[in-house]
Amino acid sequence: MEIINNQQAELQQIYFANEVILNLILSFFYGLLISFVYKKTHKGMSYSQSFMVTNIFLSLIVCMVIMTIGNNIARAFALVGALSIIRFRTVIKDTKDIIYIFWSLAAGMACGTGSYFIALSSSIIITMTAIILSRTNYGSIYKSEFILQFKYSDFDKSEPKYLEILKKYCDSHILINSESLQDEKSLKLTFDIALKEDVDINRFILEISKTPSVSETSIVAAQADVDY
Repeated sequence: MEIINNQQAELQQIYFANEVILNLILSFFYGLLISFVYKKTHKGMSYSQSFMVTNIFLSLIVCMVIMTIGNNIARAFALVGALSIIRFRTVIKDTKDIIYIFWSLAAGMACGTGSYFIALSSSIIITMTAIILSRTNYGSIYKSEFILQFKYSDFDKSEPKYLEILKKYCDSHILINSESLQDEKSLKLTFDIALKEDVDINRFILEISKTPSVSETSIVAAQADVDY
């Protein structure tokens, strides 16, 4: 009887070890998936390679923490007290990055508790949602929007030549700033423009630069998020 109990205990230990390794491996690949989706759907200037690595480690560590706690309430309170000592002072530049942090936390919890179906189904649905929202540019007010600046020095004509170029290449063009320069003979004009589909931006810049009385032309991509 003792031999049977020893064998059962050994089998339980082997099963537990295999389950731990499986959960950690799954959480690792889940973290890779999260970081890959982050890389493919990220927009703007706040991209960070270290944030991608953080997602992978966070998924693994949370998985380890969940398996360590198990059903032990005392361990749970002890870990909460220990983790409360840690101070996170890194500023999140993009609010969407917080979503990926929570996703990594949830991934580690799902893998750590052995909820494989939840981990699999959520990975598919959340990934599809992230890709669809990124491809459709959901929530953005403008598409192909740019800020155009140039110096203009001819005010004799009723309709400037540059307006013909703007009408030809742009769906919309709005004058947002007009600044008088020191020579008192020219203005620095700033337009908010939305280019038409399939318009070559380089060709547009070259053509408007050749317009009479237009000089010092520059164009920058407008921000998708506008703060007031």
